[in-house]
Amino acid sequence: TAIMAMQAARRANVRLPPEVHRILYVRNLPYKITAEEMYDIFGKYGAIRQIRLGSTTDTKGTAYVVYEDIFDAKNACDHLSGFNVCNRYLVVLYYNPNRQFKKKDAEKKQEQLDKMKAKFGVSTDPK
Repeated sequence: TAIMAMQAARRANVRLPPEVHRILYVRNLPYKITAEEMYDIFGKYGAIRQIRLGSTTDTKGTAYVVYEDIFDAKNACDHLSGFNVCNRYLVVLYYNPNRQFKKKDAEKKQEQLDKMKAKFGVSTDPK
């Protein structure tokens, strides 16, 4: 198909910003939203590989949307940020694995530091 070849060629020389990702992180979703409704909203922008809705108390109202194509993800992010669903405005961000783990890393490092201090009898409490 010549049209697809032209689209591929056009996309090949488009430089995307480094934060653009195939995975979108969506916040401020209505708690009652279904996977089907998510596919309806996000599927308009391209083929979706997977949607994972948050199910715990910490993750309710959030979801990860994984697109097959990074350009579709960018298009969805550009158009759906601030989109109104049941009187809630969606917050759509690119997934950033580094941001997810920074807090955990800091906690782990502090834990290791505390163990080392205990092991060597180092006290940082001002006396």
